[in-house]
Amino acid sequence: MENYPLLNLIWTMLVFFLFVMWIWIVISVFIDNFRRNDHSGWAKAGWTVLIVFLPLLGVLIYMIARPRMTEQDKQLMEQYELQQRRLAGSTPSQELERLHELREKGAITTEEYGKLKAKIIA
Repeated sequence: MENYPLLNLIWTMLVFFLFVMWIWIVISVFIDNFRRNDHSGWAKAGWTVLIVFLPLLGVLIYMIARPRMTEQDKQLMEQYELQQRRLAGSTPSQELERLHELREKGAITTEEYGKLKAKIIA
């Protein structure tokens, strides 16, 4: 242990931690790329090639170019909110009454009312 001082040990642990964190980020980007349904097969292949051959730049570009909220994420959030409303004790008829009131007040359009009504009934 004399030949390996404490600061070298700390430095080694830090480098190892950063390496593991980097691997985790790359794997997360690959998972995100392949789970998205708004990418075509060619787009997924392009991102994969970019990340494999230029990992640092590829991951950085992917993280910047990826929208914060994809359509798939919005659908998942809507499903979660619907589930939470149902668990809170709100019945579909109560939701429809609330939507009808919002439409009468002019807070939502007839088109929005129709879409939301279809979601509640489904």
